[in-house]
Amino acid sequence: MPVVMSNGTRINYEVSGNPDGPWLILSNSLGTDLAFWDGQAEALDATHHILRYDTRGHGRSDAPAGDYTFDQLGGDVLALMDAIGIDTAAFCGLSMGGVTGVWLAVNAPERIERLILCNTGAKIGDESIWQPRIEAALSGGMASMVEAIVDRWFTKRFQAEAPDTVDQVRAMILRTPGAGYAGNCAALRDCDLREAAKSITLPTLIIAGEHDPATPPALSDDLNAAIKGSQLVVLDAAHLSNIEAEADFNAAITEFLKA
Repeated sequence: MPVVMSNGTRINYEVSGNPDGPWLILSNSLGTDLAFWDGQAEALDATHHILRYDTRGHGRSDAPAGDYTFDQLGGDVLALMDAIGIDTAAFCGLSMGGVTGVWLAVNAPERIERLILCNTGAKIGDESIWQPRIEAALSGGMASMVEAIVDRWFTKRFQAEAPDTVDQVRAMILRTPGAGYAGNCAALRDCDLREAAKSITLPTLIIAGEHDPATPPALSDDLNAAIKGSQLVVLDAAHLSNIEAEADFNAAITEFLKA
């Protein structure tokens, strides 16, 4: 797979879809990789030129040791766009990827045409949440946390109805380097874009999961209040609404991207 260098870090990416269509960038959640978006790439391949990438610390991208920042994570997206020749694009991010979207909309709004923020917030959690996860990832790796993560990400109903799909996500979590997970947890620990988000004027769709314990719907309500003119959709899902409520998720983003 191709890679782009961003501040000395290799970022793995994949381009698919309609080369004559508008660009859409998909940014994965913490603990997953670009395969996270398979259901959306399939739904939008005919109409959009799609860029998926492994956030630093995930998948086939490098996982340097130490704390990461959203200046780095957002900078990685801009480096990808510059290297591939993407002037502007729509951006869709979930959870950590959604925070990257907020950062881009604040710091590089001229590069983003439309913004989709899914199961996310302008600030997610605090040190009391992230520091124990950093320590667990560095000491025991992802195996020590995987079942707790799965329970936050999917409702018990979905886990029973779609065990193969849940197993695929479980495998993504287990493939995530502990150093990469910890580095991104530090970025989330230290990031607070709540005030900055009020400056966003881009067309914005916010998607929440009704049963999401990781980024509760109240965080989406706050984003919706902060971003003037944004739209809010609440789906019958937990944290990974793009997987648990795939059909409704795809319908929502397809309609928004047509506007």
